[in-house]
Amino acid sequence: MKRSNRLILLIGVFLAIVAFVGILMALQGRTAPSGPPAAPAVLPTVFATRAITLGAPITADMLRVENRAIAIRDATAFGDPSLLFGKIARKDVAEGKQLTADDFATTNAPVDVVTPPGQRAMAVQVDQVSGVGTLIRTGDYVDIVVSLTADRFPLALPGSIAPLDPAVYNETSAKLAVQGLQVIGTLLPPPPPQAEGGAPADGGTALTDQQEIVILSVTPQQAEVIKFAQVDGSISLVLRSPQDFRDATTGDPLVPPADETSGITLRAMVDQFGVLVPQTVDANLDPGVDVPTP
Repeated sequence: MKRSNRLILLIGVFLAIVAFVGILMALQGRTAPSGPPAAPAVLPTVFATRAITLGAPITADMLRVENRAIAIRDATAFGDPSLLFGKIARKDVAEGKQLTADDFATTNAPVDVVTPPGQRAMAVQVDQVSGVGTLIRTGDYVDIVVSLTADRFPLALPGSIAPLDPAVYNETSAKLAVQGLQVIGTLLPPPPPQAEGGAPADGGTALTDQQEIVILSVTPQQAEVIKFAQVDGSISLVLRSPQDFRDATTGDPLVPPADETSGITLRAMVDQFGVLVPQTVDANLDPGVDVPTP
């Protein structure tokens, strides 16, 4: 091959290499990021399709998802509606509001109590035993069991004005007295300091004398019943299912019928529930020895 031809061939190869390198650099310039990826301008946001009342369990028909600009989206807003299914609304939520963590907060921090029209707000103090472990939260529903004991029943025999001797009759009575009360606020003061050595050795749960203030929405008549029980007896709160207070089809609030209960005394425990009456046991185990009659 002539020298001039080889030179032309080498120049052609060189130009082809230069062109190839140029193409690669151009492609890299198009795909290589020039910096960190830009933050999205909008994010999916969950909104209420209708008004959601305090205590309502969240269902799919209550929610819709729309894109919202970051600037007007709450920092604790939800982007996935499935995260909310079954949660309990701890406050009233207006139609069209974006759902936020505050709508489902279960803390016992002091909050503004909203008393429903015609109702009264009444506080009761409970502990870990009488208050379902102090786990009652705003929006829950409870019943109240009343117990009266000791000298609160000054019974007398017919024709006598003298009370019966407490040694010969049982004075305890319990009744599910008030049903279907909604909790509209709670306060959980810190528990008293743990006594030295008071913690369980096995790391289990121990009673800590923790108290809780539960604020209930009540009628005037219910307020009187509760106050009487607070003064002359004791009360315990019984936690209800939120489904009891919602229409299964529409999800609208409803007032369930009160359950009929008989109340309980010692006589009822024996007659209705088969509690055995203790029997006198002869301590003389030797049948050949007479026991002197007092």
